[in-house]
Amino acid sequence: MNVNHVFSIKKRSILVLLLISVLGMFLNSCGERALRIYKGPEVTRIEVFKKERILLVYHKDEILKKYPIDLGFGPKGPKQFEGDGKTPEGKYIINKHNPNSAFHLSLGISYPDAKDIEFAESLGKSPGGDIFIHGHPNNGKKQGPDWTAGCIAVKDKHIRELYQMIKVNTQIEIFP
Repeated sequence: MNVNHVFSIKKRSILVLLLISVLGMFLNSCGERALRIYKGPEVTRIEVFKKERILLVYHKDEILKKYPIDLGFGPKGPKQFEGDGKTPEGKYIINKHNPNSAFHLSLGISYPDAKDIEFAESLGKSPGGDIFIHGHPNNGKKQGPDWTAGCIAVKDKHIRELYQMIKVNTQIEIFP
């Protein structure tokens, strides 16, 4: 191996390391959009109070965080069928993380359950589905308060926190 070849390999190695460092700094400086790893207490449950427009995150009996929310365009009463614009009420679980949402991140809620399906079918209707906690629309077109089709919406900076804090199978109870 000649000296020029060894020097060329070292130059390329230094260049690769420099590029990796710059890329790392760029990714760490993405501001609020970057997801940070949650290192706090385990989230054991979520409570949503529709009338008060708040979402509470708990570790056992301790409230960890409180977030303001928007609801479906028909906010009063429980979701009964697809298209009613209502947010469900009752006990569910977080059943998925969706990084590719039409909204800024989303956490799936296990609506409809067997009781919801039975009720809607008794009316000859579909119970609907795809209920999430999510951020604002990726297209930026949020339309005032209570603008979702039945989901629970939070600010984008809040869904980034919630997305990291909340694990699949976390219980969520939604109150009137």
